Amino acid sequence: MTKVTTTEAVNLIKSEGNQFFTVTFTKKNGEERVLNGRRGVAKYANGEGLKFNPSDYNLLTVYDVQAKGYRMINCEGITNLKIDGEDYEIEENLPWE
Repeated sequence: MTKVTTTEAVNLIKSEGNQFFTVTFTKKNGEERVLNGRRGVAKYANGEGLKFNPSDYNLLTVYDVQAKGYRMINCEGITNLKIDGEDYEIEENLPWE
C-alpha cells in the first residue's frame, strides 16, 4: 500500500478521468463512508448545475455507481483510495489545496 497526501489522492482521482475507484472518507458529520464511483459521468445531469462551488468547501463531486447518483467527497477526510488496481493510504490529512 502506497502512502500519499490528501492533495495527491485528490489529484489521482481527478487525473484518472472516467476510471472507477473506491474511496474511504469521513463525512463532515463524522460518519465513515466507502464510495465506489467515477468522475466524468454526464448521463444523469439535469443541466441546472450546482448553486455553489464544491472546491470552496473542500468537496469533490463524483458519481456513486451503487446509489446511481451524484455525491460529494469530503477531501479533507479521505483515508484510503483504490484506483487503477493500486491501493493508497493517506499518510496525513492535510488541508486540501
